[in-house]
Amino acid sequence: MNLINRIRQFSLAAALAFASLFSGLGGVVTAPATVPVAAPLAAGAAAAALALAPVSAEAASLTDSLETSLINHLFRATAYTAPSTWYVGLLTAACSDSAAGTEVTGGSYARVGVASGTGTWAAVSAGNGTTSNVSAINFPTPSAGWGTATHFALYDAPTAGNQLVCQALTTSKTINSGDTVSFPASALTFQIDN
Repeated sequence: MNLINRIRQFSLAAALAFASLFSGLGGVVTAPATVPVAAPLAAGAAAAALALAPVSAEAASLTDSLETSLINHLFRATAYTAPSTWYVGLLTAACSDSAAGTEVTGGSYARVGVASGTGTWAAVSAGNGTTSNVSAINFPTPSAGWGTATHFALYDAPTAGNQLVCQALTTSKTINSGDTVSFPASALTFQIDN
């Protein structure tokens, strides 16, 4: 593991320990995302339920914005306040630690807020450094197609704000008008290096 990744992992772990950075969220995402692909809808058929399943990330999934905030907080005595609500978004073009990608727009799309807290994120057990969403994360029903979702991101605001984590979905998924789009309970699993 290279030095940058070790620093990223240390920074995240230390921020969690000293500043309750994720207030029970736990860190970065583990295990690649799989998005079940529903068969095309027949005429008059009900909308497909698109379950966005477990997602994977590593320290490199932290954006430059979060990395800078953590380094400044840990080593430069600059306060960092963790979001009280994390906003989960979907992207149709690649994001990276330095590029935001292209977030879905239109068709009733909105980021989904998930509060930081013990009731919304599973308890870390046996020192495994892992937590996940307790309940499903349900997006609004699209009133028009959202395009092909290729990535997800976590933000600190319902619109604009800072992108803090981004990661590719293992399987891209075309989201059509009327689809039900969600990450089931336990699908977003966040882990600090084990």
